[in-house]
Amino acid sequence: MIWKENRENAYCEITPAILALKEQWEKKNYIDPRLYKEYNVKRGLRDEDGRGVLTGLTRVAEIQSYNVLSDSDGHERITPDDGVLYYRGIDCREIVTGSAKRGRFAYEEAAYLLLFGELPTEEQLQDFCVQLASYRTLPTNFFRDIIMKAPPKDLMNTMQRGILSLFCYDDKPNDIGLENVLRQCLQLLSNMPVLAIYAYQAWRYSQGESLFIHVPLPELSTAENFLRMLREDRSYTKLEARTLDVALVLHADHGGGNNSTFTNHVVTSSGTDTYSAIAAAMSSLKGPRHGGANSRVMAMMDDIKTHVRHWDDEGCVADYLTKILNKEVFDRSGLIYGLGHAVYTKTDPRCEVFRNYVQRLAKEKGRGQELALYENVERIGKELLMERQHKTALSTNIDFYSGFVYEMLGLPMELYTPLFAVARISGWSAHRMEELSSGGKLIRPRYECVEEHRSYIPMENR
Repeated sequence: MIWKENRENAYCEITPAILALKEQWEKKNYIDPRLYKEYNVKRGLRDEDGRGVLTGLTRVAEIQSYNVLSDSDGHERITPDDGVLYYRGIDCREIVTGSAKRGRFAYEEAAYLLLFGELPTEEQLQDFCVQLASYRTLPTNFFRDIIMKAPPKDLMNTMQRGILSLFCYDDKPNDIGLENVLRQCLQLLSNMPVLAIYAYQAWRYSQGESLFIHVPLPELSTAENFLRMLREDRSYTKLEARTLDVALVLHADHGGGNNSTFTNHVVTSSGTDTYSAIAAAMSSLKGPRHGGANSRVMAMMDDIKTHVRHWDDEGCVADYLTKILNKEVFDRSGLIYGLGHAVYTKTDPRCEVFRNYVQRLAKEKGRGQELALYENVERIGKELLMERQHKTALSTNIDFYSGFVYEMLGLPMELYTPLFAVARISGWSAHRMEELSSGGKLIRPRYECVEEHRSYIPMENR
C-alpha cells in the first residue's frame, strides 16, 4: 500500500537496500588492471600504440591521420601527419568547396555519395532531394501521440522513442531486404531533423514556453529546414544556412570504427530491423565521450570567460589553463576539452574546413572578441599539452569550435547532440546497408573470464 501511494517518488529513490546491493556488487566485481596486460586484452579495441584493432572492411569512409614507417630492424614507427577524411574515396573538404563554388548546399550531395558510392549528376541529385522531401513528414498525430507524451528530459531519448515508434507504422518493419532497408533509411534520413526539432519544441513546452510548430518545406535543404523549423520567425541568413550545411557534411560519417557506427554494425549483424539498429547507434552517440563533447567545450569556455579577467592576456589564459590541467578548477578532470583526438594526430581536417566558417560567422555576429579567446585557448592549450605529453603534434578537434558555431546560430545546447544524429544518419544508413550486403557474420568478440571456478553451496551452508 505504501508503494502504491508513493510510487512516483519511490521509483527513482536510492534506498538503503540499493546501497547495500551496490556494496555487495563491488565486493565481487573488481578486476585487477594488470590482468588486462597479462591476457593481452585490446582495451577499447585498440592496440598499444593507440591504433584501432582491425575488425572489418568498408568502402564508405576512410580516415588517414599518420604514417607508419619501418626501421632497419623491422619495427614500425608512427609519425603524425595531417588528417584527411574521405567519403567514398573523395576528400570531404572537396565536397564542401566544390558545392560552395556552385552555390549549392552540400549535405544532400554527401548523403547520396555515402549511400550509393558515386557523386550524383544534377538530375540524380534533384531526384534524390525530391525523394527526401516526399518522405519528410511524420504519420498523422505522431507529434501529439508520441512526442508530446511523457515530456522529454533528454531530446536524444525522445528521438529514439520516435524512431522505435515508427516501427509500428511500417507495413514491413522486419524486412531486411536491401530495397526495403534503403526505403527505411531514406525515410529516417528525411525525418531525423523533424524529430529533433519537434522533440525540442515539446521540451520547450514542458518548460512553460509557447509551442510553435513549423512544417518543413519541400524546396529547402536539410540545413535550411532545420533553421526554419527551429525559429519562431522562420528566418535565417545565407551564411547561417551554409555554415550549418557544412557542419552536417563534416559530421555525416567518420569511418566504420567510431563508437556509434560500430554499434550500428554490431546490431545490424544480428539481423535486426532498421529502427532498432539506428536507435542503438543513437544510444551510443548520446554518450558524453562520443557525441556530447562540444557541450563540454562550451561549459569549459564559459568557465574560462568567467575566471579569466583579460581574454587577450596570454599569460592569464596560460595560468588558468595550467590550473585546469592540474585539476584545480572547472570540473577537475585535468582535460582541456576539444584538444586532441582519438584518431587524428596532427590536424583534424573537419576543424580546418570549419575554421573558415567560424571566422565568417563570428564577424557577421560581432563575436570577434570571443573568437580571439577561442584561438588563444587553442594555441596555448596545445602548447601546454604537448609539453606535458612529450608530443610534437596535437590536433584540434572539430568539437572545439562546433559548439561556438551552434551558439552563434542560436541553437540551444539541448540540440547539439541531436544535430550530430541528424548528420550521422546518412553514414549509419550507408554502413547498415554495407553490413547487410557484405558482413555475413554475427559480430561476436571474445571476453576472457577471470573468475575462479567453485562449487555450488547449499542454502543452509552459506
